[in-house]
Order: sequence, then C-alpha cells, then structure tokens
Amino acid sequence: MVSSIIKSESAVLPSGIKAPVQETLLTPRFYTTDFDRIAQMDLSGQEEELAAIMAELRADYNRHHFVRDREFEQSWAHIDGETRLAFIDFLERSCTSEFSGFLLFKELSRKLKDRQPLLAEAFGLLARDEARHAGFLNKAMSDFGLSLDLSYLTKNRTYTFFPPEWVIYSVFLSEKIGYWRYILVFRHLEQHPEHRIYPLFRYFDNWCQDENRHGDFFKVLLRSQPQLWNGWQARLWARFFLLTVFVTHTLTVLERPTFYSSIGIDPHEYNKEVIHHTNESARRAFSSILDTHHPAFFPRLEQCAIASQKLVEISNNQQFKPIQFIQKLPWIVVIVWQMLRLYLVPGINAENSRAEIH
Repeated sequence: MVSSIIKSESAVLPSGIKAPVQETLLTPRFYTTDFDRIAQMDLSGQEEELAAIMAELRADYNRHHFVRDREFEQSWAHIDGETRLAFIDFLERSCTSEFSGFLLFKELSRKLKDRQPLLAEAFGLLARDEARHAGFLNKAMSDFGLSLDLSYLTKNRTYTFFPPEWVIYSVFLSEKIGYWRYILVFRHLEQHPEHRIYPLFRYFDNWCQDENRHGDFFKVLLRSQPQLWNGWQARLWARFFLLTVFVTHTLTVLERPTFYSSIGIDPHEYNKEVIHHTNESARRAFSSILDTHHPAFFPRLEQCAIASQKLVEISNNQQFKPIQFIQKLPWIVVIVWQMLRLYLVPGINAENSRAEIH
C-alpha cells in the first residue's frame, strides 16, 4: 500500500469548521494519476458495455434524491458521548472519501475533455454524484455543530500518485465495497427501524446505487484493458488490491465499533458480510479473487486490526518518536506477516467460475 507524506493541518479554521484529522494509513487519500496514459486508453473492446453504463449515468436517477426533509429539523443532542464521537468520525471520513473521488474525477474530466470526450463526460458525471454525496454528508455534520472546509482540504491535503492501473483497480473496489457497506446498513435498519438514530440512513438505498454504477463503469475500464485481467501478473495484482482493501476495511470497522453498535450491528459480522459480498462482486471483473471462506482468513484480518489498534495507542503516548518507532516495529511486523500469509493462500480462478452477482 502506497504511503503518503503527512502534511501539517495547523492552519487556524473558523468556528464550527472541523480541523481535518491527521492523515494516517486509514484516513481517505487524495489521488492524482497519469492523465496522458488514460487519454490513450483503447476502449473499443467494451463499446456496448460502455454505452449501457453511460446511459445509466446520464439518466441521473438520484438528481432529486439528496434533499433533506423535515425529519432533519430537530435537535440531535440526544446522540451524545461515544456514540456522537463515533458518528461524527463516520461522517467525516465518508465526506472526505466522497470529496476525494470528486476531485479526482473532476480533474480527469477536465484533462480528457479534448482528447477522450466520452471518458471526459463519464468522469464529469461521476464527479457530479460524488459532489452530491460529499455535500449531503457535510450538511449532516452541520447538524452536530461542525462541518468540513472542503476548499481547505483541496489545498492542504497530500496528493498520492497512483498509476492508471492502480486507480482502476482501487476505485472499482472502493465503489463496490461502498455499495455493500451502504446497502447492508440500509437493509438492517429497514428490518430494525428502532436503531435508525439519524435520518441519513434512509438515503442509503438510492445512494448505494450510485456506488454500484460507478463500480460498473470502472469494471468496463478494467475489462477494456486485457493486461488488467489476463495473465498471471493480473491475477497477482487483483489479489493484492483485494487484500489491501479488505485489510483497510477491517481496520476501519474495528477501530470504531461504537458506531456500528449504536445502530444495532455487530461490527465483526458486518465486516465479514461486506467482504464476502465484495469479493463476489470482484468475480465479475477480476481473473482471480481471494478465498474469503478459508478458515484462517478472518482471524488473520482481525490480528491485523489488533496490531493496528496497538499502533494507535503507541502514537498517542508521550514517548519520543524514535522510541515510538521501536515500540511500533513488532506490530508493523504482525500486520505485514499476516497480510503475507493471507496473500499466499491460493486464490480462486474467477474466469472459470464467474457468476452473476445480484
């Protein structure tokens, strides 16, 4: 996983504007890429699929969806303590992630306008959706007396370079895992409305369809480039990106279990279900997927989560940085070792066992 340089967030912000969290392994990244290489992509092998997903994006099914109704017009002071902190953290990370996608897609649309007009239009439509999501989440934060200064984030966050291949792999997976995260929460709260502590969750059904369409668009990009799905190197890369996304998801979910508990969800079971479904969604795009039903799969992921929490505890102590590094080293080794063991578990050949995902 590519690391990024931690940038200081020491600027003075107006009252009510939340200072961004310090960038760590788990905070959403802001990305840039090689725009020239994307402009040169040949999409002719997926013309029919591309036309279908473009029709979906142009239809803009959610253009009237992200409108706050009267249920938001109340005090949310009863959401307090650890639940309030965990919920604000969820809103902030989600908003930052959506805004990161908006910036990348908007820049891709701008850079490709005169060279790949169809791709430029597609990325512009993706940016439209991400902007709506980020704005809706930021407005939700204002119900708790806070908001993010998105223009400040644009100028002050570190931008990590990903080559186009990495962008396609990682965005496809982030959109598909986003779909499953949202839809599983929505379905749970539909069955247990007593746990729906805030009206934002009612929007997750339509919302996750945006995520699904975005993932389908990146699946078209991936399948249009044979080197991304054909051959042994593609199989290794697919499994690598699946593993990094699943490790990151596990660490993120288990880092803030209070949020999930507050809406009546067992974070461990939720994490497993999201990962199983996302892995199956990847079967439609990748040539190889992970064996998430291997008996050691989730125990090793949870060992990574335990080690990650130890790293956070060490970072928060008052020791000098060199001492902290020495204290962290064994836990870093635990994460790397567990990930390596998971990566070496034989994958599943998705080309021979491709199934329709519903």
